[in-house]
Amino acid sequence: MEILGIKIDNLNMEEVLKRIDSFLKDDQQHYLVTPNPEFLVKAQKDKKFREILNQADLSIPDGVGLIFASWILGQPIKERVAGIDLMEAICERAAQKNWPVFLFGAEEGIAEKATENLKVKYPGLNIRVLRSDLRKGPTLKPQTSILFVALGAPKQEKWIVENLKQMPSVKLALGVGGAFDFISGRIRRAPKLIQKVGIEWLWRFSRQPWRVKRIYNAIVKFPWLVIKSKFIHN
Repeated sequence: MEILGIKIDNLNMEEVLKRIDSFLKDDQQHYLVTPNPEFLVKAQKDKKFREILNQADLSIPDGVGLIFASWILGQPIKERVAGIDLMEAICERAAQKNWPVFLFGAEEGIAEKATENLKVKYPGLNIRVLRSDLRKGPTLKPQTSILFVALGAPKQEKWIVENLKQMPSVKLALGVGGAFDFISGRIRRAPKLIQKVGIEWLWRFSRQPWRVKRIYNAIVKFPWLVIKSKFIHN
């Protein structure tokens, strides 16, 4: 399906993980994206970002706003798959299957703390932090399988596309935005009930009021664009 011209794969978490299993068994490189309303708003004016989103091997709906939009457009999405939840699910699988995992990005010390916490949560997880000049790209050892990049959108998605071919050992790359901040404990994630009712944005705004423009794009501009597109297509 498409929302505002952006491809969205209508899959639940279990189906996404099955796809990832198959990706890691073939000899190709793959990148995933987790669009939310803010991504789609940015993509309306950023042609390169729009192309990257539409060319991804999987485009997973991250954001309650996309669920509501899918209802408005008459093509209900099965399930929201939050980027941080997907990252943790992949790490859990990686620990079981011995898939090496690397983290790249975020402020100094954040990825390191996230790595420590993930090792505790998923015993046996082979995970390390990459620190390198972005212009040169990180040097990865041959056995690397999975790379999580936390540079914020659209920078992280553009960086993955520009650098993936220079990292032939990476089978799967995924931009995860602020996931390292949550996993490290630097920022507390909203309680489960708040996540479930779809007002996680309000929780984050109460703790990060400087995000007001981003929240405006997600809860005001995005719905307006969706409603407008529905009337235009009708």
